[in-house]
Amino acid sequence: MLMKRACASVLATIIGLIGVRQAIGENLCRPELTINEVEFSAMTPSTLERTWSAVVVVDASACTENSKGYFEMVFTRLSENAPDLEFRKQFLWSAPSFVWQASPSVGVGLAFAADEAVERYRIENVTPCVCRN
Repeated sequence: MLMKRACASVLATIIGLIGVRQAIGENLCRPELTINEVEFSAMTPSTLERTWSAVVVVDASACTENSKGYFEMVFTRLSENAPDLEFRKQFLWSAPSFVWQASPSVGVGLAFAADEAVERYRIENVTPCVCRN
């Protein structure tokens, strides 16, 4: 008898969570992130490093004001002395406080050794936001 109650309780919880997830999922949007102004600096003699930098423009017009979340940039690093390496770095995006404000941007940058370069980069895993409407 106790086993039947436990199974019924678990089943009710699962059904409830599915309903909640569907309700929340219908009200979620994702901001559009665009990578601009990509640069690779000259080598700094004192550190023997170069800095890869870019500006990520955040179009969060579908999101409620003051929304925030994370996104990952995925990089493929080339090296003269090591195998190619794909890695991720997490950054924070935020929506403007007021609808009329311009799209905010996020400056991103990473230091690389003199014998390294960035072959590819892309954005993944953008945190959703609550939709404006």
